[in-house]
Amino acid sequence: MASNSPFKPKSSRASSQIPPPPPPPSASQIRPAVVVLLVRPCGGEIPRRPALDSVERIVEDFAMDLAINPFSSGTRLRDMIRAIRACKTAAEERAVVRRECAAIRAAISEGDQDYRHRNMAKLMFIHMLGYPTHFGQMECLKLIAAAGFPEKRIGYLGLTLLLDERQEVLMLVTNSLKQDLNHSNQFIVGLALCALGNICSAEMARDLAPEVERLLQNRDPNTKKKAALCSIRIVRKVPDLAENFMSAAASLLKEKHHGVLISAVQLCMELCKASYEALEYLRKNCLEGLVRILRDVSNSSYAPEYDIGGITDPFLHIRVLKLMRILGQGDADCSEYINDILAQVSTKTESNKNAGNAILYECVETIMGIEATSGLRVLAINILGRFLSNRDNNIRYVALNMLTKAIAVDTQAVQRHRATILECVKDADVSIRKRALELVYLLVNDTNVKPLTKELVDYLEVSDQDFKEDLTAKICSIVEKFSMDKLWYLDQMFRVLSLAGNYIKDDVWHALIVLMSNASELQGYSVRSLYKALQASGEQESLVRVAVWCIGEYGEMLVNNLSMLDMEEPITVTESDAVDAVEATLQRYSADVTTRAMCLVSLLKLSSRFPPTSERIKDIVAQNKGNTVLELQQRSIEFSSIIQRHQSIKSSLLERMPVLDEANYLVKRAASTQAAVSSLNSAPAATSGGPFKLPNGVAKPPPAPLADLLDLSSDDAPVTTSSPTTARNDFLQDLLGIGLTDSSPIGGAPSTSNDILMDLLSIGSSPVQNGPPTSNSSLPAIETKPVPVKPQVVDLLDGLSSSTSLPDENAAYPTITAFQSATLRITFSFKKQPGKPQETTINASFTNLATTTFTDFVFQAAVPKFIQLRLDPASSSTLPASGNGSVTQSLSVTNNQHGQKPLAMRIRMSYKVNGEDRLEQGQISNFPAGL
Repeated sequence: MASNSPFKPKSSRASSQIPPPPPPPSASQIRPAVVVLLVRPCGGEIPRRPALDSVERIVEDFAMDLAINPFSSGTRLRDMIRAIRACKTAAEERAVVRRECAAIRAAISEGDQDYRHRNMAKLMFIHMLGYPTHFGQMECLKLIAAAGFPEKRIGYLGLTLLLDERQEVLMLVTNSLKQDLNHSNQFIVGLALCALGNICSAEMARDLAPEVERLLQNRDPNTKKKAALCSIRIVRKVPDLAENFMSAAASLLKEKHHGVLISAVQLCMELCKASYEALEYLRKNCLEGLVRILRDVSNSSYAPEYDIGGITDPFLHIRVLKLMRILGQGDADCSEYINDILAQVSTKTESNKNAGNAILYECVETIMGIEATSGLRVLAINILGRFLSNRDNNIRYVALNMLTKAIAVDTQAVQRHRATILECVKDADVSIRKRALELVYLLVNDTNVKPLTKELVDYLEVSDQDFKEDLTAKICSIVEKFSMDKLWYLDQMFRVLSLAGNYIKDDVWHALIVLMSNASELQGYSVRSLYKALQASGEQESLVRVAVWCIGEYGEMLVNNLSMLDMEEPITVTESDAVDAVEATLQRYSADVTTRAMCLVSLLKLSSRFPPTSERIKDIVAQNKGNTVLELQQRSIEFSSIIQRHQSIKSSLLERMPVLDEANYLVKRAASTQAAVSSLNSAPAATSGGPFKLPNGVAKPPPAPLADLLDLSSDDAPVTTSSPTTARNDFLQDLLGIGLTDSSPIGGAPSTSNDILMDLLSIGSSPVQNGPPTSNSSLPAIETKPVPVKPQVVDLLDGLSSSTSLPDENAAYPTITAFQSATLRITFSFKKQPGKPQETTINASFTNLATTTFTDFVFQAAVPKFIQLRLDPASSSTLPASGNGSVTQSLSVTNNQHGQKPLAMRIRMSYKVNGEDRLEQGQISNFPAGL
């Protein structure tokens, strides 16, 4: 190995570094030598001698040993690699590696020094194959401690591969590193610097920083370069040491060697990131040197050792420009000082070569990152505009990416290249199309929204299917954001629906319907435009849904050509044509439940608007009575019943929908979008159970397990501390309803809110109204099963603590009036079982206060998740009139958080008066304490 080394000892002092003699030859090399010993040059046989016989026997035995066991410690690295590559299966490879590792272990245990470097080379190859080699770590340290360069080279190489900074063994090499950093041989110093730059830990950085700092001023440029790179590692591990390298880094910028300059610039960048003091120091002492370096490199003549594609050292160009961007960012004086050199580089660098384009791009990024003048920024954006005309996709992509950032700095300069950017939207490369589309979206404003939208919509017609979704989303967002004219908005949305209705999200066409319901003067135009679009593009799902809805709502405007605009031409559509359009849609979309349901609703409304078509519509609707989809089957049955039996109420029932509150809808839509984004951003923090950040930066603790009662309360509602009475009222307001403000002295006052969230079964009704009869079969669905909870739970009432003394379980609880209206009174009496304070038996008594008898009486109740409820059958389903008798029913309630939260209940009663359905509901908030 020593004979092949390029490093020769230069004096007698270095003679001790000569490696040991080469190892004995292999078996294939020994056998010919034995033959030579046995053959006389002139013919004949050599006479036998005892000494010669013994030598022959020893050599033959050694050769036989090598032939029998090719994986001995003396095996060459190339032979082991050949053996491993010759393996046909993973099992054979593992067997070869296992045998070789066993031989290496044996050599290590025997203290074999002759083949230590060879064993380490084999271990590194085995390590690169993914096998464990931890048993050879100490051999690395022994090789590093050796005197010769070859041993140190293989030792340091093994150190960087087999160890890392987290292993404690690394601490043992600190002294060897310190000695080698002070060695007289520059190559050994270089080995130590390379190893330290790769595996340096914080402790080693503190111990060896003075030696590295001294080597930054060495006369050898290679040593300086490696010391600068090692200093980067030290500064990253211990930022406090940055001040020790500031002056040395500034002095390195005066060197002529480009390798030293690149390393010095990189060290300066790391110092700026590590310390603000270093940043200020380098601004004062390095800026002039950086300008000189950049000018010299830009104006230098041809140098073969640094030339790349006709550009002198583009790597040094780029590094210096990056450091200038760091120094000039936020500093007007520094930015002004480097403006001239940046303009010179931008204008003199050739743009027809890839290396030149790299320099120009870095120069543009530097100009955009500092406090440059407006003229210099325009120059930079013009360079990016030239990039957009380049044939190379990579150059165009980075130009679009940079223009996206530059638009926040100088929008007008970017607007000049709008036509070129629009052409990039039509590019064949999908990444360029997407990046250009994002840039176009940022370029849109009130003045150019119409031409840009027209260009995008025109391209939507011929764009690829994979790109239609992104393009459609951007167009819809632009139209919604910048439309000042409702007619223009409708025209653009109708065209997008016709071209890419299958890619439009639901909230977009929902917003379109809301706008049409508010634009009464454009409803006729809308239904006629949608009808024509439906005839031409019936395969677009969102278009079909909006068109079907409009035909159902404004069918008479379509047939009679009402609310015609000046630019419109009348069309001839009969009542039968409108029904045909909806029927064709119903048959075409047989698998889409939503579209078919909307078609049925539209047909029902058309039966009221076009009475002559009622029989035909009835037959079409009746075809879905046997549909396997329950939603369609129920709609078909109910709609058929309305058409046949309820002619008197059909016209009022099927009136045109009231005007939808557009502002309220937009607020809800924005809130839901923001909530979706917040949930995505907070998902990791919520999963880990820790606090997460709201958009305003306020830390929000994770919600308590019982913070959401029946999944209807808001996660964002803070739990406030209040008195027990107020807390109980807040608790009941959150139970099965949001924002209930109706409170009465009597706990069972009926609810008068029509909010759907307040209705127990999602029926927005008044306390007394007509409704379908409800049977006892629905009661199990209302009862809520208890959820097991932990003892540590946030008290929602915040008025009862765990230390609150509980009343005696044998104490008598007063009878309460749970509910009372003009026609019905309900009283509750309570009883507890001994030893079970959380369980309560409630005896409910129902009294009819009206003068007519109630029949088919059904009582229903719902409770929060922490309460378990069981309803026994009522004593009767008939309530006598005028209080002449009552009906009783027993309820068993288990409060799983007894002592922490009181009972809460929401009730509903349904009955018939003279065959007419009645419904009453309310909430109970006056339960006695201790239940």
